[in-house]
Amino acid sequence: MSVQSSISDVVAHLDAFGFTYGSTRISLYRALVVAIVVAGIIVVARLTSVGVRHLFRRVTRMDATEQLLGEKLVGIAVWVICLLFGIDILGIDLTALTVFSGAFGLAIGFGLQKTFGNLLAGIILLMDRSIKPGDVIAVSGTPGTVGQVKKIGIRAISVITRDKTEYLIPNEMLMINQVENWSYSSRDVRLKVPIGVDYGTDIELAEELMLRAARETPRVLQVPPPTVWLTAFGDSAIQFEIQIWIDDPEDGIGDVRSDVLKRLWHIFREQGIRIPYPQREIRVKDWPASPKPVDEKLT
Repeated sequence: MSVQSSISDVVAHLDAFGFTYGSTRISLYRALVVAIVVAGIIVVARLTSVGVRHLFRRVTRMDATEQLLGEKLVGIAVWVICLLFGIDILGIDLTALTVFSGAFGLAIGFGLQKTFGNLLAGIILLMDRSIKPGDVIAVSGTPGTVGQVKKIGIRAISVITRDKTEYLIPNEMLMINQVENWSYSSRDVRLKVPIGVDYGTDIELAEELMLRAARETPRVLQVPPPTVWLTAFGDSAIQFEIQIWIDDPEDGIGDVRSDVLKRLWHIFREQGIRIPYPQREIRVKDWPASPKPVDEKLT
């Protein structure tokens, strides 16, 4: 018995397990064919997408945003082509679905409305380059979500904060909410460090020492230079504000403020400058007379 005849016998045997509905034959053999074709489409589409991704990464003339946008568009085209190719292999007659196409399309439209909205929002973000991988952003409506964009996906972007918490923010939120992009046109970010000193302090000396502490902090930029402003005469201290610039906001901002304040603490102690704590003075205008003893009232 030849191999071809053996295969024909196996196909006929598998096709025997099934039934016929109208002009359509539904059997175990056809189910296996559909499963193999679907698996083949998924494998080919994924491998092609990986190949396209590596191809775009090798194009050095394109920046990261253009590479990512090209990957997304070509990836969508690959999946559409593979899907149409699989439909052709299976011999599915799309005209037979005309009766159900309206209701089916309406259901898909409502069910995948958010998915397609996020997909289009992600493509728009990549095209107008307002948000790119590597940017440091803060999104209104998501308290505490200040971090670096690691990835822009089909449904959401990945933002990782300094405490290594990774947030997945839907692309649509970036289109409708206010977004602070700390590295959109420049990576320079100004930080403000408030500090108060005692009222008996020489303010010119205090300003000089504050500038010294800021300049000696490693991450603080020398251009633009640090500045010090006197902001208010408070209840118990003269209030100053140290303004410094950094160009690496993705590394966090709390540690920079901490470094400046720690250096300033040691410098102030060397120079004898006091940092006051809140004090309140209470004055009693009239002290009430002491009550008479109980025994004296009874007599």
